[in-house]
Amino acid sequence: MPGLEFYIGYRHTSSWSLRGWLPMRKVGVPFDEIMIRYRLPDHKARLTEVSPTSKVPLLIDRRGDREIKVWDSLAIGEYLAEAFPDARLWPDDAAARAVARSIAAEMHSGFRPLREHLPMALLDHIPKPDNADADVDIARIVEIWRMCRQQFGEASEGPYLFGHFTIADAMYAPIVSRFHTYGIAPDPISNAYMAAMLADPDIVAWFEQAKRDPEPEQLPT
Repeated sequence: MPGLEFYIGYRHTSSWSLRGWLPMRKVGVPFDEIMIRYRLPDHKARLTEVSPTSKVPLLIDRRGDREIKVWDSLAIGEYLAEAFPDARLWPDDAAARAVARSIAAEMHSGFRPLREHLPMALLDHIPKPDNADADVDIARIVEIWRMCRQQFGEASEGPYLFGHFTIADAMYAPIVSRFHTYGIAPDPISNAYMAAMLADPDIVAWFEQAKRDPEPEQLPT
């Protein structure tokens, strides 16, 4: 049946799947979710058949007279923002929208030390490793959260970076999960934002399904 298909990876570890999946949920349109256990050869082969990059996430839109494929989490968010404007996936105000796009792109392209030294481990609780470069990333993220909440979010209804949930929140959702995993509680503003994100119904649903999913297969040694 024509519609939307969304391919994701392991909920425990696939931060980019979460970043693409949250806007899918926020538009409020049904979609078929296909989980790819990409460490298994047959699953990887199935993904390669449909994805131009052989990676998740992948959105396939078959609602019209042609098939549209969108890969990369940020591109998926932008596509959904255009296709479903009523979902308000970007802030309404032009200045806020410019900041939201900038910080989403900054997350998309940056913070490599944090990714490497504090990998996503959704359901675990792990002591934070000591790494100066990752600490620089953490400080910058906290600066972003404080700036967005103080300049935009606090003046709007809602507890997210710009008041209501946007693509920017989706891009930082895996960072919230990482801070939760590694016991990072930077300051009252960041802690309140993290609490709101962890209480978001769609993020709760992701966590709950992760508890039911089988553990990810071990990486080859």
